Amino acid sequence: MEAKDEFRDRREEEVAILDALCDRMVDGMTVFELRAAVDSDIDTIETALSQLKSDGLIRVEAEDSTVRVFPHDKVVPDPDGGTGTEQGLFDRVRQKFNL
Repeated sequence: MEAKDEFRDRREEEVAILDALCDRMVDGMTVFELRAAVDSDIDTIETALSQLKSDGLIRVEAEDSTVRVFPHDKVVPDPDGGTGTEQGLFDRVRQKFNL
């Protein structure tokens, strides 16, 4: 699931993080899970997470000894409303490789 359209006008890494978090909005993701889902180095991911947190687009929760990141509710598209962008696999590959 992709983040709402109004949150897609951000740096590529930030959008990729928001998209990954929208896919796991109930369970959230650890930084290591985000690293596996987002094609960027850990320093870039940490910078993007810092910016997203300061903009109020994510929340961070500590459970036991694990820190999990969740998307803010305003970022997650309504499953019935279809407010996120609807792209097929081909469109996402084309966008990823700037074709």
